[in-house]
Amino acid sequence: MTSQRVEELLADNGATYAHEAGIRLEDKPSPLYQLLVLSTLLSTRISAHIAVAAAREVFEAGWRTPRAIADASRDDLVEALGRAHYRRYDESTSTALGEGAHLLIERWHGDLRRLREEADGDPQRIRRLLQEFPRIGPVGADIFCREAQGLWKELRPSFDKRARDGAEKYGLPKDPKKLAALVPSDELPQLAAALVRSTLQESRT
Repeated sequence: MTSQRVEELLADNGATYAHEAGIRLEDKPSPLYQLLVLSTLLSTRISAHIAVAAAREVFEAGWRTPRAIADASRDDLVEALGRAHYRRYDESTSTALGEGAHLLIERWHGDLRRLREEADGDPQRIRRLLQEFPRIGPVGADIFCREAQGLWKELRPSFDKRARDGAEKYGLPKDPKKLAALVPSDELPQLAAALVRSTLQESRT
């Protein structure tokens, strides 16, 4: 019965936010940075659908690296966010993206794998370092880790409160380790995304 619930969850809602935003997630500088941009956009009080659409606009404009974001004009970034109706936070978010790009370039040479190395395998330290980026708080760090756990094994399992609430809703264990045992390690991001989406669907009804 449990395995059937998991299969249904993955079939209905198993697309990660990175996949939906058009990110081909790999352990390489550019896709990891794109995930950071997406996590930044998802960190405001705005719908996930709009945040993902805004990420796609940013990437389709060619801003897929920290250098590209750092060199982009704030007005152009604001315009791209506006095309996705990411309006209330467009100016502050464009500023946060620019400042975050500069921080990544200056401190970690544009490569989040260097942040991972600095954390020395400590998932809590990864979360703390991520929160040094503008607009990335605990929620944004959780989003990044949820999606990146398929690449960085020290982040496994990453099931934040919203994912655990989804697990409870579907009668699945709330303990992250027990949840992780339900799927292969490479499917952990999909399971986490499906659980989160199930709570978002409930909040809209």
